[in-house]
Amino acid sequence: MYVGRDMTELSMTSKTDWKDAELAYFHHSLQQVAAYLNEEGTSMHREIIKEIEARGGMKRDEADWTHGTEVKYD
Repeated sequence: MYVGRDMTELSMTSKTDWKDAELAYFHHSLQQVAAYLNEEGTSMHREIIKEIEARGGMKRDEADWTHGTEVKYD
């Protein structure tokens, strides 16, 4: 279960200020409904992808006892 800011709040916030978990969650959500998105939704998804790429992707460099190598939003 995602616990965080909703899309209404995030749409008024620069993508550079989004947390990694927020980017991961909304990227996954929009990816699942990509075939049904209108132009505005597709544009937002593209912006999220660009921000993820600008941050170097969503992989952690190394795992430890409490964290894996992927960002979890759940």
